[in-house]
Amino acid sequence: MAILDPHDPDQEDAAPIDMLESYYAAHGWDHERQDEEIVASVKGSWATYELRALWREEDSVLQFLAFPDIKVPEDRRAAIYEAIGLVNEQLWIGHFELWSSSGILLFRHAAMIDGDEDRILSLGGAELLVESAIEECERFYPVFQFVLWGGKSPREALAAALVETQGEA
Repeated sequence: MAILDPHDPDQEDAAPIDMLESYYAAHGWDHERQDEEIVASVKGSWATYELRALWREEDSVLQFLAFPDIKVPEDRRAAIYEAIGLVNEQLWIGHFELWSSSGILLFRHAAMIDGDEDRILSLGGAELLVESAIEECERFYPVFQFVLWGGKSPREALAAALVETQGEA
């Protein structure tokens, strides 16, 4: 499999997993691909995120998951479910969820990719999938930490995390 050059104007789009593989390679991110699934590791400000994409050709859907390395203990799940509800009200694309069987928190969104036989993902589409997932994980990571370890209620955690700094230091 040849790696595409996402900066080459003649390679503006490709099969979904091929484009993501090229996008990750262009950024120098560690990644592994297996058929129609790709997993990458990206260091953010708060955590190292596992990014996982799965292409379902029969449905023309690219499912994109970002795992911010947060595992929720059983006794904190009710508070985290409330925090997830409050956080999801702030989102336009994607949502956070908690896997009940494992307690793993994740961000998920999907892209419908149609085009009959030419199911392709543009460079802009790949950027939107990846960067929006990372941005939302970075933006809301403190909310979940405040609830889990900071002793804050979900509303207090959201308010504290979304305070924007004004002015310059």
